[in-house]
Amino acid sequence: MDAGSAGVLVTLLLLSILWFLVWKSDKKRSRLPPGPAPWPILGNLWQKDVLPLYRSYKKLSSTYGPIFTVWLGLKPVVVLCGYEVVKDALLGHSEEFGGRPAIPLLAQISKDYGFISNNEKKWRELRRFTLSTLRDFGMGKSSMSQRVQQEAQHLVELLAKLEGKAFEPMIMFRHAVANVICSVVFGSRYSYSDMAFLELLNVIGNYISFFLSPIAMVYNTFPNIMHHLPGPHRKVLAECEKLKDHIRERVELHKLTLDPSCPRDYIDCFLMKAEKEKSSLEVMYSNEDLVMSVFNLFGAGTVTTSNTLVFFLLVLAKYPHIQAKVQEEIDAAVGASRAPSVEDKLRMPYTNAVIHELQRFHKTHIENFPRMTTQDVVFRGHTIPKDTAVIPVFSSVHMDPTQWKNPEEVDPGHFLDEKGEFRKREAFMAFSAGKRMCPGEALARIELFLFLATLLQSFTFQLAIEYEEMDLFSLWLEIERRAISGKFLAIRRSVSP
Repeated sequence: MDAGSAGVLVTLLLLSILWFLVWKSDKKRSRLPPGPAPWPILGNLWQKDVLPLYRSYKKLSSTYGPIFTVWLGLKPVVVLCGYEVVKDALLGHSEEFGGRPAIPLLAQISKDYGFISNNEKKWRELRRFTLSTLRDFGMGKSSMSQRVQQEAQHLVELLAKLEGKAFEPMIMFRHAVANVICSVVFGSRYSYSDMAFLELLNVIGNYISFFLSPIAMVYNTFPNIMHHLPGPHRKVLAECEKLKDHIRERVELHKLTLDPSCPRDYIDCFLMKAEKEKSSLEVMYSNEDLVMSVFNLFGAGTVTTSNTLVFFLLVLAKYPHIQAKVQEEIDAAVGASRAPSVEDKLRMPYTNAVIHELQRFHKTHIENFPRMTTQDVVFRGHTIPKDTAVIPVFSSVHMDPTQWKNPEEVDPGHFLDEKGEFRKREAFMAFSAGKRMCPGEALARIELFLFLATLLQSFTFQLAIEYEEMDLFSLWLEIERRAISGKFLAIRRSVSP
């Protein structure tokens, strides 16, 4: 057979495979909610009018309704939009929508160890243990508040030394927030000049940023191909192994100094539980389960909260009248002679409302961390098969015009009643909802309030650079991914005690 004939046969074979894949996906599509037409093999991956969903959900839901299907490669994903639909799925049908699909990037790092395991029984057991242990070490209690207050004061001291010079808060805030979780997990905090710890913070920051990036979505869609290709994923995965090695070293040190009568931290408690459960037929408390649980606590308890605080500063710098009103309330409720405490929150409804409103206004990347149906479910007229990935778009809940008076504006009044008192809103889902709700919510709430109140008690924040005209969230995305430097000025306030 000559080269020309061989080429024709290969081309015909590839076209046949392509046709089969298209036919197969079309057959799947007929049983799912409607949605934008996918490209063969790639699905909707590189269709800018489809992804990311926080930008496209309005247009897509106006065309296909609040429940529609997008395709990540050959895998369908059902998207849920609007408060009523998301609430019905996550709370009204919490078990049916309570699964978590295999996420190749996570699986490559975790090897299915730790409390984000796809083993449902292990996930339940380690999540329960982790929440219980964190509560024992103060999560939601005054002892935890004191830890946060101490770190907040360290930040104030660092900013005071700058004497009004421009600074980038991302790493500084990350270090402060990390020290809170480290005090619980490792039993110690780290100096702000500890270069080794700064390197670990950089690793976890790079990992979270990559996990939320479009290239990570491509990795999760085509893991068998991407795993063998060069690219940023290789560097991130290699760095994560170094962080895991550091955690293993800390675990070994804990084993040498463990006193079962006086556990110092999460690692000690895990080691004691592992000893107690070592005769169990199902191994759920292995050394690697401990390493990955600490890895996930360190990551989730550091980057998300610190980035949220930087976003808060950006918005408050853009809306100085809101910042000034928060400071007025701090001056009235706390004064200047002591640090803000969690107890002050009850007397600071406007500050509490601002924190909630900025979380509502903050859009998040959601495509890379979907849920999954645990059984076939008929939901609002649509049949969704078992093991289908599902993405609830929380931005659509937070921007739902049926729930918010001015959804597109920063309006603290969304969380205030007619008397100016704080009011809870069911349509506030910054920490998700239902079965997979964020386990660190209690700690994050304490941190957001105490860090922000302490910083605004001492400083007024302004942007140090005149950025080009762009919408607030686009500016934030550029700062978050370090494409531009997010520089601020911390101007010392003079408040009479």
